Amino acid sequence: MMPRILATLPSRLNAWHGWRRRGALILLGAITTLALPPLNIWPIAFLTLPFVVWMLEGVTQRRQAFGVGWWFAFGYFCVGWYWISNALLVFSADLWWMIPFALVGLPMVMAVYYGLAAMIVDAVSGRAAVRRLGRCLLLAAAFAGMDMLRGILFTGFPWNTFGYLWSGIPALSQAASLIGVYGLGVAVLLSGFLMSMIVADEPAIDRVCRRLALVVAVAIPVVTYAGGAARLSMAPPLSEQQADPTRQGLRMVQANIPQKEKWGRDFRVLNFQKFIRLSSTDRPDWVSTVIWPETAAAFFIDEQPDFRTAAGAFAAPVGGYLITGAPRRVQDPLTLYNSLLVLNDQGEVLTEYDKSHLVPFGEYVPLGSYLPFGKVTVGAVDYSPGPGPRTVSVPGLPPFSPLICYEIIFPGHVVDETQRPDWILNITNDAWYGHSAGPYQHVQHTRLRAIEEGLPLVRAASTGVSVAFDGYGRELARIDLDTSGVRDFRVPAPLPATVFSKYGNTVALFLLLICGLAGALVIRR
Repeated sequence: MMPRILATLPSRLNAWHGWRRRGALILLGAITTLALPPLNIWPIAFLTLPFVVWMLEGVTQRRQAFGVGWWFAFGYFCVGWYWISNALLVFSADLWWMIPFALVGLPMVMAVYYGLAAMIVDAVSGRAAVRRLGRCLLLAAAFAGMDMLRGILFTGFPWNTFGYLWSGIPALSQAASLIGVYGLGVAVLLSGFLMSMIVADEPAIDRVCRRLALVVAVAIPVVTYAGGAARLSMAPPLSEQQADPTRQGLRMVQANIPQKEKWGRDFRVLNFQKFIRLSSTDRPDWVSTVIWPETAAAFFIDEQPDFRTAAGAFAAPVGGYLITGAPRRVQDPLTLYNSLLVLNDQGEVLTEYDKSHLVPFGEYVPLGSYLPFGKVTVGAVDYSPGPGPRTVSVPGLPPFSPLICYEIIFPGHVVDETQRPDWILNITNDAWYGHSAGPYQHVQHTRLRAIEEGLPLVRAASTGVSVAFDGYGRELARIDLDTSGVRDFRVPAPLPATVFSKYGNTVALFLLLICGLAGALVIRR
């Protein structure tokens, strides 16, 4: 009975029309997000992605093919990005009218990429079920390609690309050191789509072909896991790295200050004192650098000598450094930057880094002269972008690549390729998103950057999850969401340059091109 039901499942699905069909696709997309943090139920893609293939076979028009990709992606993004709307109400309930745009509008726009992908695949592969194998290959290439385009076009937004469906499993995510998260997405999509070969209501699909496709579908995660487990088994124990006295000692500070109190003048001194108290209390002698999160100094500290002197004297270790986030401005004309500053123990600013990849509507308003509203954060003036990733070097501290908040989500764009750093520092503030999946998803993006580049990564958050990883993505230290505290640790040595760090997203592009060409060849044959 069950095999017969499975065999006729594609034809039964394709008998659905209208909102019944669209609702099923939305639900499938929503269920797929169970593989994302914080749940990380990674096998869920084996259950949901085959339905995309089966439903695409039942379309009779190009616009219906577009709808298959669009409605699935719409459900995936609506549930995967629900937390964005939380940021709109942090300061005022007056922005309630923007919630539909964040909750529904953004997913509607981003789903267009995957609607186009499905429509292109339908045009190339035709609609016969006998071409299912080729369609699976083409769909994997097309969806992965749209992931890459989504990370580039219109300043890019590569949040929750399909590679992150496997990112919660340490062994599976090690493949990012070779192929990056976009390449990992090719593996996720291909294995998921190939599972559609488990049933066939067309006798023209050869039994051997079906079995081979299913073996490949299962082999992809098995081989990926085995390779990742082998890589991790050869890694030195974390305890050895932390016991090495030659490695630099760091303290990351999470003050857990509510977003509504972060910028208030009445709280400025109190917040500053809290950071200093956390920075200096029970600090071991081997800690030489203290790290504060994004805009921990919620004022122009470089223009305030008293605050700088206090920060250097009480927060920075003797002969060491304080690294803090703070706004920075340049006069004539007035230009604002979201910056990271390095201060010595005398309170002198040694160097700064200005955030280059700004958050639309949070730090600037695209086409702001044509829109009747400003950014949702404090201040009427938009921030300006800095020049991009660079390596910061100060005496006695291993050179590092500074990144502020959102910049960490862009694979292949987190370090200066001409001067490889020894570690990556990401300062951020996830207080906007409350108790939601957002902070946990952000951490997973951060961990994948450490694996891709083979570099230790420190993430200091105002609140959210402050965490440190080694170059394998293994956790060194952690401060949980809505917790005030500090963690002391030694930054591990960088790993040898990974394949991804040498070639970047070119490897993933090569994979999806091979996948697409193979799909076209199978269909033609």
